[in-house]
Amino acid sequence: MYNISLGIIIILIFVILIVLFCAILIKLYVSKIKNYTKVIYQKDIDFQKALNATIVETQEQVLYNISQDLHDDAGQQLTYINFQIENLKFDSPELNEFLDPLSASVSRLSESIRGISHSLNNQLLLQQDILKAIETEVQRLNKNTKVNFNLSIEKSGKKVFSDNEKIIIYRIFQESINNILKHAKAKQVTIIIEMMPFFEMTITDNGKGFDADIEKSKGTMGIQNMINRASIINYNVRIESEISKGTSLFLFETK
Repeated sequence: MYNISLGIIIILIFVILIVLFCAILIKLYVSKIKNYTKVIYQKDIDFQKALNATIVETQEQVLYNISQDLHDDAGQQLTYINFQIENLKFDSPELNEFLDPLSASVSRLSESIRGISHSLNNQLLLQQDILKAIETEVQRLNKNTKVNFNLSIEKSGKKVFSDNEKIIIYRIFQESINNILKHAKAKQVTIIIEMMPFFEMTITDNGKGFDADIEKSKGTMGIQNMINRASIINYNVRIESEISKGTSLFLFETK
């Protein structure tokens, strides 16, 4: 009887050990699968970031080339045209009444092209403060569009922006403003930049708005482009919109 009981106990212990061993193996397998999945996921994220960075770099090169063409070609051509107008005014003073408005228009166009050229040139952007660059662009927009732009910058916090942050924040700002001017039919745009506790930029318009869920499902290139750009510097983009009530874009650091 004693031997039978001892045998049962040994068998039970053996079964328990087998179960524990299997449980440990399953746990190790699950852990290994999780780690493998995590590595694959991280590699996918790294690959996507590298791809996005390459796309952004290519886009920046194209914008730089356009900036140079505007400055060197269009800018010089307008300067030459204005020079010819001034000569004509000197030779024929009686035409001044008609030529003065033309000269003023050419000068304004030249100044506008110079501003656009500077806004496209990332080298100039990197040389100045990003907040000042946005402020300058808002001033240019208020001079050249019928939309009223209001800018509020909370400068209580001191933040040092990397070169990538400067370029991407500014390009997302430009993309958002371009979308508003092209599609929103807005009369008022408010831009709020906060520095504390983290950087956040909010761009709100009072335009016609849109169904954000439908646009998201369509995978609109403009919106996706901003999201992809933001991910390179570990920022997020969120867009809230309601038909007939306008749109708000939020760009913020990942906490």
